[in-house]
Amino acid sequence: MQDLLRMESITKVYPNGVVANRDVTFAVKPGEIHALVGENGAGKTTLMKILFGLEQPDAGSIVYEGRHVRIPSPHAAIAMGIGMVHQHFMLAPSLTVAENIVLGAEPRRGPFLDVQAAVERTEQLAKKYNLPVDPRARIRDIPVGMRQKVEILKTLYRGARLLVLDEPTAVLTPQETVELFAALENLKAHGHTIIFISHKLREVKQISDRVTVMRRGQVVGVARTAEVTEADISRMMVGRDVVLRIEKPPANPTRPVLQVKDVRYRSELGKEVLRGVTFSVRAGEIVGVAGVEGNGQLELAEILTGLRSAHGGTVIIDGVDATNAPPHRLRAMGVSHIPEDRMTHGVAAKATVEENLISDRFHRPRFQRFGVLRRKAIRDHSLELIRQYDIRTPGPTAAVSSLSGGNIQKVIVAREFSSEPKLIIANQPTRGVDVGAAEFIHRQLVDAARAGAAVLLISADLNEVMALSDRLLVLYNGEIVASFAHADQVSEEELGLYMLGLKRQAPSEAVAV
Repeated sequence: MQDLLRMESITKVYPNGVVANRDVTFAVKPGEIHALVGENGAGKTTLMKILFGLEQPDAGSIVYEGRHVRIPSPHAAIAMGIGMVHQHFMLAPSLTVAENIVLGAEPRRGPFLDVQAAVERTEQLAKKYNLPVDPRARIRDIPVGMRQKVEILKTLYRGARLLVLDEPTAVLTPQETVELFAALENLKAHGHTIIFISHKLREVKQISDRVTVMRRGQVVGVARTAEVTEADISRMMVGRDVVLRIEKPPANPTRPVLQVKDVRYRSELGKEVLRGVTFSVRAGEIVGVAGVEGNGQLELAEILTGLRSAHGGTVIIDGVDATNAPPHRLRAMGVSHIPEDRMTHGVAAKATVEENLISDRFHRPRFQRFGVLRRKAIRDHSLELIRQYDIRTPGPTAAVSSLSGGNIQKVIVAREFSSEPKLIIANQPTRGVDVGAAEFIHRQLVDAARAGAAVLLISADLNEVMALSDRLLVLYNGEIVASFAHADQVSEEELGLYMLGLKRQAPSEAVAV
């Protein structure tokens, strides 16, 4: 069968000398679901940016639908029938579902948007591809799973025959993932071809027909998915065996380090985002918080780390009232933070690796004297952390922005964990990182807890939160709706029901103390 897409001998070198793609050949057959996997920095994103016209290759060629093509822009890619659904949705929250889907190619009645026509076209597409949505609902009012359907419908409305899905299940519950996979099979049955980018190897095995593995800018393997195991794929990705499930010794928790009592928070519009949240985290344990994004997890993490103020309730850290304390005071109390948005709150992107690694400790006598930085001490400390945390960087003076996502996350983990914290707030700590980096971060979290730290793990990844947590909470609509003394007391499917608000424990059971 002739390839629908063939990217031949693609090479891309960035101005800073980083070789993102080196002689890459990537081929996709019509009507297949083709998984593209690899470590962060392996070159997947660059390759897909070239396919979608966001980057231009330095060498190589692209053959699409039997003809050589040049793709100078996303507009050109869309015109060819290539669509891309990004990991971070690109929707206008104040507009309706139908308005978002037709945006830029609106049906008109005179100079105005023909709202009824937009609604009807949305309904037709949704029915054809089994992607049910409410055309008149505003994006800000619908759950994450439905927003993803809107993104897919946007590409289909523009005539996409080849769809690129970047980490499509990153924020979905098990039930929403099942719905998505059914929709992908339906798209395949209608003749569409899908490139499926994911770090979740179980899902790669479940949904894809073939898989291409990249490592360090090159393709290292192509296989029929049915003929390889998850372990085979992960081994190709990182060049070694990877522990896909962390073994952790039983917890032996001691004193309460974090006590959250009746914490409340309202949005700027007056909506209750946190509704009397109460729980504790003890030294030596990992407490997981599961939930679909947008149910108060971000606000909770930022209240606990001083990035926003609660409107009610108290936060006690090691017996001291730390309610609405600023970040510098919380750091002095031994609180470390792995933020959800690493580029906004985790690093200074234009600063160097070593500057980021000492940003919370440069004032210490070890690193400065009479206001003058001790460069050698800073360099030695940074090199030790780079070695200890396996940060892949050209050197300590490289800009953090030049690193892959997984290595940027390792910079944050190195800084936060090397400060000997009493309490670690880890919010989506492995979001968008590869299996090798995720394995490393998971081990650091477990080791920190077993060394006596209290760890609050907030994650939308059910595999992660169930594998690492000693105790488990579920946050839905700003409330703790379920609490489990042991993470293995609940299945992924049942946990998904709590996350979607379809099930909740009695108030006495859901109190997490």
